[in-house]
Amino acid sequence: MTLRPLAIGDRVAYRDLRLRALREEPEAFTSSFEEEAASAERWAVERLSMPPDHNVIVGAFDAAGRLVGVAGIERRTRAKERHKALLYGMYVVPEVAGQGLGRRLVATVVEAARQWPGLSQITLTVTRGNERARRLYAAAGFTTFGIEVDAIRIGAASFDKEHMVLRLVADQ
Repeated sequence: MTLRPLAIGDRVAYRDLRLRALREEPEAFTSSFEEEAASAERWAVERLSMPPDHNVIVGAFDAAGRLVGVAGIERRTRAKERHKALLYGMYVVPEVAGQGLGRRLVATVVEAARQWPGLSQITLTVTRGNERARRLYAAAGFTTFGIEVDAIRIGAASFDKEHMVLRLVADQ
């Protein structure tokens, strides 16, 4: 597997993988497939056009050059929040799951964010009950700081979100 930051030329593969993730794992993401399908191309272009000191999306490509995994990290833009970034959109296709690719993606986006001056923490959310993802984030150093009850709903089903943080500055 090859990992690299995605560029605007990857927008179609990124759009397609993101929509697949939303369709196949609806409880894992706050966005829904139905809402995002119409704007997926615009969304992909916007995200991939952001400056690399504000947003990085790393893709994992198999030997045939297919995008099979992705993770993004985005710095908060408000003056009072610029010390924080959000890890988002983590997804690995089931066909290659269990090979350590998720761990590599998380490590790569975290390392990219560590280069941003003044950044002191990275946050993320994981759906409660998704133990595989929670263990992945915990192994990368993220710790839980809260639970948002009834964070998302899919039809009549309610899902809680676990909020996690990775402190980049030792004395915090």
